[in-house]
Amino acid sequence: MTDESKPVLTGGCQCGAIRYALMSAPSKVSICHCRMCQKASGAPFASFAEINNESFAWTRGQPAAFNSSSIAMRDFCSQCGTPLSFRRIDGPRIEIMTGTFDRPDRVVPTRQYGSESRLGWVVAIANLPSQTTQQNYGPEKMAGIVSHQHPDHD
Repeated sequence: MTDESKPVLTGGCQCGAIRYALMSAPSKVSICHCRMCQKASGAPFASFAEINNESFAWTRGQPAAFNSSSIAMRDFCSQCGTPLSFRRIDGPRIEIMTGTFDRPDRVVPTRQYGSESRLGWVVAIANLPSQTTQQNYGPEKMAGIVSHQHPDHD
């Protein structure tokens, strides 16, 4: 990646210690329901955007890594614990957790994997009653909350 290149997408961890940039659009965006991804993300599924290693760079800090299986590593921030990626050991691509992008709305999943472990209630999420964060907490409580999270930009 050259210094003259303008990133297509950027993102990072919750505390801002780790930042990254993609120099081209992801080749695939997917959801994985497998049990390993559930545990690694702490969520009912993980969502990833796949990119070739040549088009990806850590731009601030270096993540810690966990060897989650005989074929894969998972990168995370050692300071705040944010899960950042999945990558095959010595593979040509890295898969970035879509929730860590500054603009996660720009990486829309087009396929699912690990459906044998998909939780039955996941398909009904869109039909659940919902509220905005402000509706949930109220304006007075929201006014008193101080975020320690890094903003969605540098």
